Amino acid sequence: MAITLTEKAAKHINRYIERRGKGLGLRFGVRTTGCSGLAYKLEYVDEADVQDSVFESHGVKVFVDPKSLPYIDGTELDFAREGLNEGFKFNNPNEKDACGCGESFRI
Repeated sequence: MAITLTEKAAKHINRYIERRGKGLGLRFGVRTTGCSGLAYKLEYVDEADVQDSVFESHGVKVFVDPKSLPYIDGTELDFAREGLNEGFKFNNPNEKDACGCGESFRI
């Protein structure tokens, strides 16, 4: 499987990397936290790690560490604006449940 981006997400990431003036792509992973156990983490990548899996979608490279990959394999990242709020949405086929506040999820 793979990690994919919608066209909107890829455009948002590219615009942000251009504004930063540097960057190879986006690091996508999970961390242990919250009431459901796992939370998504995103950060921009300036240096790749040799252990990363690298996926490319709409011209954007997505870097995933080996520990996170089993939890997010097959996920599509979207970027949406809803009223005054905007942010990434995660369409993860592995997700079984999410907490009420939306900050964490369970596999």
